[in-house]
Amino acid sequence: MTCPHAAAAGATVVVDPMVRDLDGETARIRAAGPLARVELLGVPAWAVTRHADARRLLVDPRLVKDLNAWDLWTSGAVTHAWPLIGMVDAGRSMFTVDGEEHRRLRTKTSQALTPRRLEAIRPDIEKFTAELLDALEEGGRDGAVVDLKAVFAQPLPMRVVGMLMGVDPEANTMLTRQYKKFFSMLTPQEERLALLAELDVFYTDLVRAKTALPTDDLTSGLILADEGGEPLTEEEVVGNLKAMVAAGHETTIGLVLNAVRALLSHPDQLRKVLAGEVSWETVIEETLRFDTPTTHLLMRFATEDVEVGGGVIAKGEGVVISYRAIGRDPEQHGPDADAFDITRPTPIRHMTFGHGPHICPGAALSRIEAGIALPALFARFPDLALAVPDAELRNLPVMTQNDLESFPVRLHG
Repeated sequence: MTCPHAAAAGATVVVDPMVRDLDGETARIRAAGPLARVELLGVPAWAVTRHADARRLLVDPRLVKDLNAWDLWTSGAVTHAWPLIGMVDAGRSMFTVDGEEHRRLRTKTSQALTPRRLEAIRPDIEKFTAELLDALEEGGRDGAVVDLKAVFAQPLPMRVVGMLMGVDPEANTMLTRQYKKFFSMLTPQEERLALLAELDVFYTDLVRAKTALPTDDLTSGLILADEGGEPLTEEEVVGNLKAMVAAGHETTIGLVLNAVRALLSHPDQLRKVLAGEVSWETVIEETLRFDTPTTHLLMRFATEDVEVGGGVIAKGEGVVISYRAIGRDPEQHGPDADAFDITRPTPIRHMTFGHGPHICPGAALSRIEAGIALPALFARFPDLALAVPDAELRNLPVMTQNDLESFPVRLHG
């Protein structure tokens, strides 16, 4: 599908659905300027590549989540045949509305996902982590190669978010499989739309069960939240849950694996962490900046012309926040922004979890999970080593997430 639109300034960067050269693509998008023209599976959009511009635009009310503000959608040039439409037409939730309605939906979520609740589940996260490390050790006996992603980094956040939601643990495997298919560019669009319908049925059944018999979990909290305007509708609860699980578990998988990858690639820095010279919190924040779990966040739409970095986002055009390019912005992070360095002399101020009204509500949870998982992993396996050269690691064909196919390791070097 090709959708001609307003003329682009400079070269258009075609975002590779197979994600074969993420570093190179990030560099090309940055080189295209503060406002880069990109093509997403035939659909043109603008990509914001600078920290300062993104920080300003993420609070600009002229950029909205309302799909009906997108000319390509209202004209019929983009339809549900576009493989990425599920990222922008995801049902009614706090992720797809703005203004007062966004505040109402987000207030309900904040009531259900409080710091107190997150601290209360810390022992559960520690327990899940220990159990998965046991499974990792069993799989890696006698020097065998084991997949750190499949055995550890992937199941941990799904277990945690499933527990938070009050989902039967037996559903975790199904949810992992469904979301993997949803994000993959190899999934035929008809199959992707069908699995979205299946997820709607799953979450609707969950919400109805919790409405009839509430328990101490996030789903019941969303249903029963009684502040911030009208109660959430069933559709709104389902939409919030569906999007929170998608964003929440994928982000944490990427954060954990990217941190391990960076440390194994920089043994001198790993030694400082293991010696207690640098905190795990610093490792997490530098990883979030340097190797963002989210590559591109789709999408906002201009309700009037917006000037950015000498260019203009015309009314009706779509805007992508390219978090990976922003994380490596030398104007924000210095001339060595392309380097992983946990000894940076200044505080690491990034926006990987967003900024403004739509900042990620699960950021604290992801940090807690990584803050438990990473030190526990290296405490158990201080000689952990990649089983293949780093250059052989491959990304899954996921255009919006920095998601590795696998992470083969040996536990004892």
